[in-house]
Order: sequence, then C-alpha cells, then structure tokens
Amino acid sequence: MTPKSLVCLVLATCSLFTLALGSQTHRGKWKLLKRSIGISAMHMQLLPNDKIIAFDSKGSGPSNISLPRGKCVVDSKTKTDCSSHSVEFDPSRRSLRPLTITTDTWCSSGALLPDGVLIQSGGFGLGERVVRSLTPCADCDWVEQKNGLITSRWYASNQILPNGKIIVVGGLNQSNYEFIPKTSTSDQKLYQLPFLEETRYSPFVPNNLYPFLHLTPDGKIFIFANDRAILLDHVNNRVVKNYPVMPGGVSRNYPSTGSSVLLPLILSSNLNSHRPEAEVLICGGTVPDSNQKAIAGVFVPASKSCGRLVITANNPSWKMEQMPLNRLMGDMILLPTGDVLIINGAAKGSAGWNVGREPVLNPVLYRPHLPVTAKTSRFEIMSPSPIPRVYHSTAHLLSDGRVLVGGSNPNSNYNFTAVYPTELSVEAFYPPYFSPNVSRPSISKINPGTNLEHMQKFSMHFYIHQWHAELGKIHVTMVAPSFTSHSYSMNQRLLVLSLDSEARKVGFSHYVVDVHAPATATLAPPGYYQIFVVHEGVPSKGTWVHIK
Repeated sequence: MTPKSLVCLVLATCSLFTLALGSQTHRGKWKLLKRSIGISAMHMQLLPNDKIIAFDSKGSGPSNISLPRGKCVVDSKTKTDCSSHSVEFDPSRRSLRPLTITTDTWCSSGALLPDGVLIQSGGFGLGERVVRSLTPCADCDWVEQKNGLITSRWYASNQILPNGKIIVVGGLNQSNYEFIPKTSTSDQKLYQLPFLEETRYSPFVPNNLYPFLHLTPDGKIFIFANDRAILLDHVNNRVVKNYPVMPGGVSRNYPSTGSSVLLPLILSSNLNSHRPEAEVLICGGTVPDSNQKAIAGVFVPASKSCGRLVITANNPSWKMEQMPLNRLMGDMILLPTGDVLIINGAAKGSAGWNVGREPVLNPVLYRPHLPVTAKTSRFEIMSPSPIPRVYHSTAHLLSDGRVLVGGSNPNSNYNFTAVYPTELSVEAFYPPYFSPNVSRPSISKINPGTNLEHMQKFSMHFYIHQWHAELGKIHVTMVAPSFTSHSYSMNQRLLVLSLDSEARKVGFSHYVVDVHAPATATLAPPGYYQIFVVHEGVPSKGTWVHIK
C-alpha cells in the first residue's frame, strides 16, 4: 500500500466513526419490549432468522414459563420440573416459544456453526460435559449430547475458527482447551494450556474465568485472562507470543468481570494485504480479590480504566484510557457504525450472588477512532435505563440496529423481593443513530445474492432519502452475531469491507456500491453475518449474508 493510499484509508476510517453524531444532543432512548419472557436471560444468541435464543439455569428453580405441550422433565434427584429454562423470542413480534433443556446450562458458552446451528457447551452438574444444538426452524428444539465434551466446562469460553470448528477454552479448574463438534481424531484430544493456571490470583481465587478470546487476522487466538494475554497457535498447540501485563492492578475476568471487544477490522482491496491491524479494547473490572471482600461486606469501587492493545504489532504496548463511570459486569457491544456500546453493570463489588452494588444505569458510547484532544473524549454518556441490570444480565445487537437488553439475577433462585430482584423483562436501547433528525439508508438488493464466497465482489443496492447535495461517506460493515453471557460477547466481530469504487446514483434516491467480501476465513470464518450500509455514521437495517 502506498503512503497516499494509506492516508486515504485512515481518513476514510476516521470518517466512519466520527461523523455528525458527536454534535447531536440525542443520547439514545429505551423501550420496554416485554415485561416478562418467563426466564431471566443469563445467556443470549441471535439466530440468522432474527430470533433470540435466551436461557438461564435449571438450578434457579422453576421459571415463570411452562414447557411446551405440557411436558415435564425429571432430573437425577427425581425432581419434576414442568417449567422451561430456554425460550425463543421474536423481537419484532414480541412473541415467545418455550424450549426444552434437561441439563443445567448455568454459566456455559456457545457459538454459531457455519450452517447457522447454535452450539452450546458445558454448564453445571450434569450439564458440565453436555454439548447442545439448536437448529433455527419453526418447531426445532434443543438436542443434547451428554458427553460431547472431554472434560467439565463451567465458565469456559468459545471461539469459532476458520475451519468452522469451535475451540472451547478453560473453565473452573480447567487449564486446557478442546474442539467441538468432534468429527475427527484430533478433536478427541485435550490440549494443555498452563497459562490459565499461571494467571490465577491465587490457588484459591480463580479470577481468570470466562477468558477473553479473539481470532486474529492470521488465524491465531488472542487469549486474555486476569491482567495478561498470550497468542495461541491452536493448530500446532503452542504459545507464540506473550503480551505485556495490562497496567493498573485490575483483574478483568470473572468474577472481577470487565469486558473485551476486538475493534473493527478495516479491510483492504489489495489482494496481497489480507492481514489488517487488529486491536483489542478491554474495559472495567476491579481488584483481584474483590469477590472475597464483597462476600465479607466490603464493596470495592469498580475500575474506570480501559486498555487498548494492537495485538498484531511486533512490540505492542497498552494505551490506557478512562471511562466516565466506574463499571464492572458491563457488556461491550459493537454497533454497525463501528462504535462500542458499554452497557449494564455495577459500580461496586463483584460478579456473583448478592455481591454487586450500585447499578450503572447509563450506557456509554465509545468511538474508537475519534481523535482525542484536551477538550474531547471518545466516551459519551447515554440516556439511563429505568431497570438495573447487574449480575447475569445480557445485551445483543439486533439486525435493525437496536440493542436488546435482558436478564439480571444476582440471586441463587428466582427472587422478586430482593434488593436487586430477578429480572424477567427485555428492553431495547436505541443508539443515537435512531435520532428523528437523521435519515437511515435501506438496503434493497445484494447482487448476485446473499450467499457469498471469500474474495467475491458483489454489489449493494440501497436507498437514501434526503440525500445531501454532495455524496456522503458510504461504508459497508459486516457483523458476526455473538453468544453473550457474563459480560462477554463470544465470537463478536465487525469488519469494514473494502469498496471497489465510490457509490453511484442509479435512480431517484437509489444508489449502488461495489464491495469485496473478506478475503480469507481467518478474517471472516464461514457462517452468517449481518451486513449494513452506513451513510454519514447512520446505518441501515442489517441484511443476513452467508459466507461459504
């Protein structure tokens, strides 16, 4: 890439994230979608049919929604439970369909397979080695494979891989990883990862659970636990890089519970340049022994600090920033614009039952490519929710650009009279791009279709009303839907696609732009993605595409 083209790319990137929204007073709004979905949404995944799958823990006791068709489940202790612990929720119609899970999914993990099937792994008790699958169809239900995992996985993390497999890393007392589904000899092996033993605060404080995993542009796995990270070559089972310790003395993983995202990957049309710079952002958390102090009644303030690390750099170093609010148990959601929404959580204490205090009701919007000066900040405080969302709360980007928020149950069962009661509702946060003062583009057609291959060139047709006198900046972004639990959105990924040319007008308010699909499976593992047209910082509704 020439210096001139590099400058153009940087300017285009900045324009994507720093558009007129910064001058608006609109700070988002909230809308209650359903007072009760029958369960507390501890885990959440969006399917390619735009349905949300949510589930909680069987150990919480009976839920507030019955199993379908009068079904009941009898567990190993001969207890009969006729309530559902998983539901399919349609955000557009606000309709519910109860689903059947027979084993405990408490604090488990998941990912979408390339064909759109939800794979969900681990849990508690009899569920700790179970692999469950759910196909997106009108009457499909969970299918459970009792010994789908080699070892128990409670508080483990998942990441979809370029070959379509899922790597499952860690969990309580598990310093190792494995692969699912198990279709080959290599999948039957357990691979040791001493890093997870080394990053515990002490042998008695496992504060590195739900490690953060991010797939790098060259297909390796960035793994962060507690306050440090490694780069894992999972193909050859070896650690190829140790990253510097994140400064500040703050633990970022469960139960101190910060959150992490891989910032948008800016793709180039240069066929010889398939490895863009990759940078992680990790925010929030608290001191390593916060959980023990909170159990003793001492609620330590959460951290305001965030760290950015270019994980593809030869000699990376952390760049630290300060959020405007203390926060732990916050969810970090990549919006179609490339901005990061930090939502939910508490200002004191720890993750865990009854040990979090002072719910943080205001989301914060973070614009990663906004230049920082003495008078500007990348952070902007958004409008508050009326509902506290603390331990076991979740958030997920919907195809229409809203963020669905649910869950919150810091109690060992369903308790509606506690200080922070069990929350069965779901609500939607409307980011600033829903301001009534802006016009959103709308995708009309993808040519030759929504089934794409890597490196394929395709055309996006879209409409923009109230078009400016001059052609505004157009970007096309592609978002991988995530599995969200415990303040970590597994498999979350946003790519800014390369455009072959500027958008051209082909009719009244009708435009078309030529786009390049991601070049490799290490950039975009095979599967389903939401694709958006972004005009002057305002995204369209998303359209599902499938990369073979």
